[in-house]
Amino acid sequence: MDRHDVSEAVTAESVAHLHQADLKIQHKYGCRGLTYWFDDTRKTAFCLVEAPNKNAIIRMHEHAHGDVPHQIIEVDKTIVESFLGRIEDPEKAQDTTLNIINEPAFRTIMMLTIENHSFKNSDPFSVFSNVQQIYKQINPILKSFNGNIVQQKEDGLLISFRKVTEAILCALKIHETYRIFRTQYQINFTELSIGVDAGIPVTDKKSIFEDTIKMVQRMCFISSSEIIITSAVKQLFESENFGEMLSGNQIHILSPVEEIFVNSLMEFTEKEWQNAEIKVEDFEKNIGVSKSKLYRELIRLTGKSPQVFLLHFKLRKALQMLQKQKGNISEVAFKAGFNSPSYFAKCFRNKYGIMPSELVPQ
Repeated sequence: MDRHDVSEAVTAESVAHLHQADLKIQHKYGCRGLTYWFDDTRKTAFCLVEAPNKNAIIRMHEHAHGDVPHQIIEVDKTIVESFLGRIEDPEKAQDTTLNIINEPAFRTIMMLTIENHSFKNSDPFSVFSNVQQIYKQINPILKSFNGNIVQQKEDGLLISFRKVTEAILCALKIHETYRIFRTQYQINFTELSIGVDAGIPVTDKKSIFEDTIKMVQRMCFISSSEIIITSAVKQLFESENFGEMLSGNQIHILSPVEEIFVNSLMEFTEKEWQNAEIKVEDFEKNIGVSKSKLYRELIRLTGKSPQVFLLHFKLRKALQMLQKQKGNISEVAFKAGFNSPSYFAKCFRNKYGIMPSELVPQ
């Protein structure tokens, strides 16, 4: 998939002409143009092309019209369809000579995670079953708001929406349904977090929607059982709803400054979490904030001190490794950045209510 940043003068018809020019000579370069998206508001176009390599796409565009892409990434067609809804020209455009497509590839992306906080007095595997029951309650809600599940893992869902409003209303409905479900079945060992951001599929990163996906994943981690959105999503929602303001009771809106802090914090944490020697001072140095500001911002955003934040990050990673059987207890302990398996087991029991060994099938 490639991205073209175009001038203000370019229209959907202009892009359709360029696409047709590609199709006429694509065979010379072993390419096959599948479809494209054009965003008149953001003045970007994205082409989905089957090609032997990036250079073949560049040469095809150069020969056809001279408008070479600003960025090209390798993508999986199935993933593209999950995010964008199609991998071929839409039927409504096929009856026209030019196949004019005026449809943006900009999407609102939601990450939904369910973290198990305690398995105490519960069969760990029945806990996982209850989490799956929660997902069963969520799936119909996603469909009712036109949410498309891109990826589903044990601890979360990645969902794509065409409209910001649908994503926000869906998040609120899920949050309310989850609250009722927990009360009804007296479930007190899970915490649901929802992160929402929006963006384009191809940036300067290597994978599709990489910047947006990273942001929603990071927001879910720092979130404390709430809906958390970026300032861009807030602005888009208000634009779609003629200035209607979002309530701050259920939704935490990150400011641009907070977004920078979260990205810096998580980028360093994701890079160094397996380092057993990492200290809070390392966060201060690498993020570029004072000790007091680091503590103040983390407490405000996560309700955790820097030490607890790092410990919980390590423990969540360890829990995921245990669930996926990525080694024995000692191996998981060292992979998660603990110097001692016994200390790891103690911390794990304090957070989750059971010993790590109880999650390993006998």
